[in-house]
Amino acid sequence: MTQQLLQRGSSSFPQVVGFIRRNFSSWRFPGDRNPSTSTPALGVHVFHCPDEVGIVAKLAECIAVRGGNILNVDVFVPQNKQVFYSRSEFIFDPIRWPRAEMEDDFLKLSNMFNAMKSLVRVPDIDPKYKIAVLASKQDHCLVDLLHAWQDGRLPVDITRVISNHDRGPNTHVSRFLERHGIPYHYLSATPKNNRESDILDLVQDTDFLVLARYMQILPGKFLETYGKDIINIHHGLLPSFKGGNPAKQAFDAGVKLIGATSHFVTEELDAGPIIEQMVERVSHRDNHRSFVEKSENLEKQCLEKAIKSYCELRVLPYDENKTVVF
Repeated sequence: MTQQLLQRGSSSFPQVVGFIRRNFSSWRFPGDRNPSTSTPALGVHVFHCPDEVGIVAKLAECIAVRGGNILNVDVFVPQNKQVFYSRSEFIFDPIRWPRAEMEDDFLKLSNMFNAMKSLVRVPDIDPKYKIAVLASKQDHCLVDLLHAWQDGRLPVDITRVISNHDRGPNTHVSRFLERHGIPYHYLSATPKNNRESDILDLVQDTDFLVLARYMQILPGKFLETYGKDIINIHHGLLPSFKGGNPAKQAFDAGVKLIGATSHFVTEELDAGPIIEQMVERVSHRDNHRSFVEKSENLEKQCLEKAIKSYCELRVLPYDENKTVVF
């Protein structure tokens, strides 16, 4: 694997390179005579830095000298841009390569190449991402996220749900949250007070936020103060049909493809970097109800996929308003 990776040098054209080694569950570390005492762990590393010769070689060396083995690596070098992106999955022995030492090793690599982003995670060791979910009256995205969390499909801990809609104690959402000990915060919002300071007080301990059809605009001051990523789901195929009621906009326009878009939240409404998009065909036979049902199913799938990709370190910023999604 290392020899294959060493062959990669700088390039002036876009490329994605993937190397598959083997399933890590079958891997045994060299010299390990008693495999039961060394359980391999999976690590994920993402790298974003100015492009130059030898980055992949140093990345492979960083992992190999600690006894790790690369399972796969994706590399992207945009055309006519001296910038490098990579995502690597590798296995390692946590006893031979303690988590703190791993962090230091990748920090040295980051400093060596003046990286804009260098992040490593070990899913079985590191804490899950702590998130808060903001939702308004519509439940479909919120309910889907709660069940995805319950089923273990999302590597997150939902710390709380915040809403500008008062759900009664006997609703499905309220019963689910109470059963699992997840706080529900009803914050009545008005045009003059959207309760942003109260929301900030509740989300300071989170790693990122999810807007599951939250119909209040978060102003620039809120975004600046929070200072972390916020993922939104838009029930339309951006950049078309921005703003309110995009499903009706698309239905009235007679479109043949409908979509959902998950994106990062920025000050400009529905214009943040896109993480995930999904589409489905519709026809003249669809009425408004079937049109909306298809749209809502897309929203649920799209939002869940975006959150999963984000937590798996598959999403990196690209240019001013784009993303690389490995």
